[in-house]
Amino acid sequence: MQSIKPPKCYCILYPLLCRTCNWEDFMVHHSEERDRPSELMLEWVKNQPYWNQNHGSDHFLMLGRLTWAFRRKTDADSDWGTSFLRMPLMKNVLRLSIEKNPWDDLEVSVPYPTAFHPQFETEIKQWQDLVRSRNRSSHFCFVGAVRKKIKNDFREVLMNYCKNETGSCKIVDCSVTHCYDGAPAILEAFLDSDFCLQPKGDGFTRRSMFDCMMAGSIPVYFWEGSFKTQYEWHLPSPSEDYSVYMDHTEVRNDTNIIREVLDKFTKDDVKKMREILIDAMPKYLYARSNQGLGSSNDAFDIAIDEVLKRFKQQREQKQNLEEQEQMKNL
Repeated sequence: MQSIKPPKCYCILYPLLCRTCNWEDFMVHHSEERDRPSELMLEWVKNQPYWNQNHGSDHFLMLGRLTWAFRRKTDADSDWGTSFLRMPLMKNVLRLSIEKNPWDDLEVSVPYPTAFHPQFETEIKQWQDLVRSRNRSSHFCFVGAVRKKIKNDFREVLMNYCKNETGSCKIVDCSVTHCYDGAPAILEAFLDSDFCLQPKGDGFTRRSMFDCMMAGSIPVYFWEGSFKTQYEWHLPSPSEDYSVYMDHTEVRNDTNIIREVLDKFTKDDVKKMREILIDAMPKYLYARSNQGLGSSNDAFDIAIDEVLKRFKQQREQKQNLEEQEQMKNL
């Protein structure tokens, strides 16, 4: 973390400058221009006195976008994003992101921020009580908008299915309703439903997953990448205890599978799954106060604690290896 005495720290947090993830810079046509802010930042980091001690292996940062936006594979101007995470100076740096690359051991996913940022622990408990006691009138819901530019958009499959299941499915069409941060229509849909259908977002995950869980609605995933290896620090394991998975290909072939699978869960099953989400709530929410949530660690606390733990173990392993080498040379 930032410190006036970095040698006494297990790790160093360095800033990801806004220009490295600014939307306008992502829209620049030439790939070299898109990479330039990242290169300038890394040049600055490399010249800091504590970088060369461990070549970045005791440094970490928080990415401002999905990891995929920083993984451009070629220098072709037509390729999306920047090559920030593929730059040589990033090969040892730990990255936190709202969606991790499952095949990168140096990345860890942290929860998307929701609209609910409790200031006190009592606010969390009041919300948990409300979610627990809520009378839910819908079996499941879908919140989203059809992406017309995407051929065979899976969201359209879910939207059309829900329109034919009006007795069971509650819809919030974000092409009609303003689905802004904390919109009442979204929250009401999740609070009123036992399950919430969660297709992919821009990546495999989407913020709606956490809005859904925060309201005690059980997420239904259609891609394994939406939940496998994601949010391991913040969500309970196994994921099957509080979520449902259906393969998107099977659902596309027969949408009736959705109702058939969800109908198999009894009221007691749903209650148990919801209780797991409620109990875990402080771990995937971000507190408004710098003081945290009293006896409960919020998502920020957990992320920092786990980063420190990881770097402490790393330093201890390095010291043990050095001691073993010294013993061999005696």
